[in-house]
Amino acid sequence: MTKSDFQPLERLTLKHHYADLGPVFGTPVQPTPLQNPHTIHVNPAVLALLGIAPQEAQNPDWALLGSGARLFRGSVPFSMKYTGHQFGSYNPELGDGRALLLGEIERDGKHWDLHLKGAGQTPYSRFGDGRAVLRSTIREYLAGEALTALGIRSTRALCIVGSREPVAREKLETGAALIRVARSHIRFGHFEYLFYTRQLDAQHKLVEFVCAQFLPEVADKSVQEQAEALLRFTVKRSAELVAGWQSVGFAHGVLNTDNMSIIGDSFDFGPYGFLDDYEPGFICNHSDHTGRYAFDAQPGVVLWNLNALAHAFSSLLDIETLKDCLGQYQPLLIECYAGLMRRKLGLATEDDGDQQLCADLMTLLESGQVDYSLFFRALSRYFGERPATSLEELVSPSQHGALGNWLSRYDQRLQKERQSPEERCRNMLRTNPKFVLRNYLAQRVIEAAESGDFQPLHTFFDLLQTPFEEHPGFETWAAAPSESGKHLPISCSS
Repeated sequence: MTKSDFQPLERLTLKHHYADLGPVFGTPVQPTPLQNPHTIHVNPAVLALLGIAPQEAQNPDWALLGSGARLFRGSVPFSMKYTGHQFGSYNPELGDGRALLLGEIERDGKHWDLHLKGAGQTPYSRFGDGRAVLRSTIREYLAGEALTALGIRSTRALCIVGSREPVAREKLETGAALIRVARSHIRFGHFEYLFYTRQLDAQHKLVEFVCAQFLPEVADKSVQEQAEALLRFTVKRSAELVAGWQSVGFAHGVLNTDNMSIIGDSFDFGPYGFLDDYEPGFICNHSDHTGRYAFDAQPGVVLWNLNALAHAFSSLLDIETLKDCLGQYQPLLIECYAGLMRRKLGLATEDDGDQQLCADLMTLLESGQVDYSLFFRALSRYFGERPATSLEELVSPSQHGALGNWLSRYDQRLQKERQSPEERCRNMLRTNPKFVLRNYLAQRVIEAAESGDFQPLHTFFDLLQTPFEEHPGFETWAAAPSESGKHLPISCSS
């Protein structure tokens, strides 16, 4: 890519195809700017993605654009209307309550939405103030980069802007905003809204809109054929997504249907958490009293949500077609997860015993309360040595026998591989990250930022974009938390 491929910020022009679909899909709303905004960070990788010149990261206009005080050329800010199931119950009152779709960019045959979060009240704010706070904005900013670097599809953010404007949550915090960038902001809940309100012509239009962008090969088919292709696409992408989350130890925290993207990207970050100790029942949302969205519940919840989406498609597809589409989910999930875990174990080929080998390792990690990420990073440097000191250091002495037994089976399995041990090591080090977005580290960054120090944010951001590199001198950012740093209470509030 050459300099001529990039454009200055002032020439960036947005389209507004979604807003043009009509008033049933939402409401035009002008943002309510933050008071005295200041730029905290601009994402150079997303600048490149959008074709914005890299030197524009220093443009002072980001404070105005990121706070809603100034609009991009061509922008038609639009608050999207949708509904959805929250903790299993249908809520008809949902929509963009603190965010606005600013418009879309078309570049290199791809479509990117720009979405301003923290833009003020909209018709769908209910009793909210329409604001976001610095804490949650930083968490979303980091999450998109962390997952993207781990190879998992995710929304990202273009920039983050702060202010001194007070915002009341569990305590008084300061207002902030970010510009989220996504291939699409259409949720499962968009289709539920149109189905439950019986606006079926609009639902047909939305199916055609999404297929035109992501499934152009069926764009000339009937709306029923497009709907089937779209549902199969969403099932497949959702299975791949949750397999990725489970492989890296990521818990989303609030998998309501309004928080699920129709194209299967990670979406709407709230009280998420990456595993420290391997704990299948890990609950990262302190409001999730029943564990509905616990780490090991995610595959089942995503299927539940897909069933809710399929019900919304029942105005277009018969029950047998819906069942057949949903029937893809479990085999796809198992296949994708198995492949990802083989990569983590350094296995380039498939063997009948791999699933049991992996399951037994997970049992060992759970019973020994072993740090998930540190164990796989250490395993990436394992060459059959005894004692396996780097691995034994992560496991309690009472578990050393069980670890040794598992390693003996692993040694035998590695003998079936054609790749050299050195090649296996290199591949594993490119798969098992050194740097992970742990909640205690995010909290460290947030507390520094709240006191006016943004350097930890910049440092952690850079590390998370290249999590497989060694980065000598930054070992403290790769360390496991103390006991007090585990299970930090993370809320949905923003």
